[in-house]
Amino acid sequence: MTYRPPVDEMLFTLKAVSGLDRSIADGVYPDLSDDLVASILEEAGKFAASVIAPLNRVGDRAGTPLSDGRVTMPAGWKEAYTAWAQGGWNALPAREEYGGQGLPALVNAPCLEMWNAACLAFALGPLLTCGAIEALTVHGSQALKDTYLAKLVSGEWMGTMNLTEPQAGSDLNALRSRAERQQDGSYLITGQKIYITYGEHDLTENIVHLVLARLPDAPAGTRGISLFAVPKFMVGADGTLGAHNDVRCAGVEHKLGIHGSPTCTMVFGDKGGAVGYLIGEENRGLACMFTMMNNARLGVGIQGVAIADRAYQQALHYANERRQGRAPGAAGDGMSAIVDHPDVRRNLMTMLALTNASRAICYLTAAELDRAHHVADPAEAKAAAEMGALLTPVAKAFSTDIGVEVASIGVQVHGGMGFVEETGAAQHLRDARILTIYEGTNGIQAIDLVQRKLPLSGGAVVQAALARLRKTQGALAASRNPAFGQAAARLRDAVESLDRATGWMKTTLAGNRPEDALAGATPYLRLFGLVQGAAGLGEIALAAEAAMAAGDRAPAHAGRIAIARFFAENLLPAAQGLEVTVTAGAASVHDAPLALAS
Repeated sequence: MTYRPPVDEMLFTLKAVSGLDRSIADGVYPDLSDDLVASILEEAGKFAASVIAPLNRVGDRAGTPLSDGRVTMPAGWKEAYTAWAQGGWNALPAREEYGGQGLPALVNAPCLEMWNAACLAFALGPLLTCGAIEALTVHGSQALKDTYLAKLVSGEWMGTMNLTEPQAGSDLNALRSRAERQQDGSYLITGQKIYITYGEHDLTENIVHLVLARLPDAPAGTRGISLFAVPKFMVGADGTLGAHNDVRCAGVEHKLGIHGSPTCTMVFGDKGGAVGYLIGEENRGLACMFTMMNNARLGVGIQGVAIADRAYQQALHYANERRQGRAPGAAGDGMSAIVDHPDVRRNLMTMLALTNASRAICYLTAAELDRAHHVADPAEAKAAAEMGALLTPVAKAFSTDIGVEVASIGVQVHGGMGFVEETGAAQHLRDARILTIYEGTNGIQAIDLVQRKLPLSGGAVVQAALARLRKTQGALAASRNPAFGQAAARLRDAVESLDRATGWMKTTLAGNRPEDALAGATPYLRLFGLVQGAAGLGEIALAAEAAMAAGDRAPAHAGRIAIARFFAENLLPAAQGLEVTVTAGAASVHDAPLALAS
C-alpha cells in the first residue's frame, strides 16, 4: 500500500498538545498562521507520498554498494533528493541569513515525521545535515559559517557526525583520532571513524564531516576532545571546490535494516592528514557536538513515530483486506475481514494509541525547545529550555521503543505474510531496530533522564511536569463525558505512580546510591513516557470534545476520544507495575552476577 501522511492528525496534535494557536497568539511565532502551517504540511505530505515513499522498497533491495571508495545510491534517490532540496525542504528550520526559512522546530517536526515515514533510510542524511547546520550556526567562526552554511542549508552539500571509533562507542574517553595544529590555523586530522551515516554518497557534490579528535597536548578524557569541520573536497576562497581532502570511505556496513542509508567506515589522514577547521574552542568539542546530538535525538524520536505510523497504516490496510474465520456476531456464512476479530482490533488499537502518544510527546518537546529560543522573558525561556531538556530523552527513548514495538505488532497482524519480505512489514521492523541504538542508546537516555534531568533547578522542572499532568487529569475528570470511560481515574493513578517513583529516584540519588537509581532508570523512563503519552492523548481528546460541542461533527473527533480511552484503560495500568520495578527492583539487578557468571 502507499503511504498516506496523517496531516489532519498532525495539525490537531500541534494545537491540542503543543499549543500552536497559543504560541501564534502570544507572538512566539510572529510570521506563522494556522493556514500557513496547514499549507506547509499539505505540500510536504504530497512530496513524501508521491516522491519519497516509492524509494523505500527500492533502497531496501539495492543497498549502497561501495567501489573504489565511492558509494552508489539506489536508483532514483539522487533525483528525489535534488528535487527535495530544491523545494526548500532542507532549509525549513535554518536561519534566514544563510538561506533558511527560519521556521520553528514545531513546524519542522511533522515534516520530519513524513520524510521518515515515507523512507527512513532516505531521511537519515538530511537529519544529520540539520544537526551539522545547528552546530556550525551556534559554535562555528564567521569564516566557517560563510564557507559552509549556505551550501548546507540549501542541501547542495550534506553534513555528517563522526564520533564513534572501533574502541570508543558510547565512551568517548577512549577516542584516539588526532589533530595537529598547522601554521595557517587549520589542523591535520588522522584516525578512523565507524558507523558514519551518509559518510560517502553521490547525492551531493561535497560532504562536510564534523569530526571529534584530540590535540597532542589535550587533557585526558572527554575534557580533551575538539570538534573539526573536515570537507570531502577543499573549498576555495570563492566557494569553488578544489582537491579531494585526505579522507576516504574504507567500507560500508551490511546491516539488519536501513539498507538505503550508507553506514560507512571513514579513514582520515592516509596521506599525512585531512585538513580540518576548528569548531568552537580547543578541547571543548563535546559541548559543540552535543548541540548536534540534542538536535538529532529529538529527530530520532520522531523517526520512531514515523516508522510506527507507517507500520500501523500498512497493518490496518492488510487487516481490512485479509479474510479469515468468522468474527463474533458476523452476518452471513462467509469469512470476516480480520479487522473484525477482537484480538486483531486490540493489536491495531495498541499500534495506533502508542503511535499517537509518541507523536504528542515529540511535538510537545519541539514546542518547548522553540519557546526557549523565541520567548522574550528570560525566566520563561529558561523554564522552557529546561522542560525541553527533561522531555528530550523521553521523546527519543520512549518513541523509538514504540517504533520497534508497533512494527513488531504489524508483523503479527500480517501473520505469516508479515514474516516474509513480500509485504514490506518485515522491513519496517528491521529499519526500526536501529532507532533505539544510535544517537545514544535508550539505556543512555534513561541514565541522562535520571542523573542529569531530574535534578534540574533542584527538581523544580520535573515537579512542573507533574503539575501539568495533574492539570490534564483534572480536566478529564471534570468532563463527565461517558465516552472517556475510566481515562481520568487511570491517569490519576498513573501520575501518582510517577510522582512516587520520582521521589524515590531523588531520595536514592541524594543518598549516594546511584547504582540503585541506575538499575531502575529504564523502567522509570518507560513509566514517564506512558504517563506523558496518556496525558497528551487526553489533551487531544479534550480538544476533540470541545470541537464537537462547538458543532464540529467530524468522525475523527470521536475516534480521538476512543484512542485516549483505550490507552488509559489498556496500556496505562502498566504504570503501577513499573513503579514497583523502579522502587523495588534494584536488589535483584545487583544479584545478576550470580546468574550471569560464565
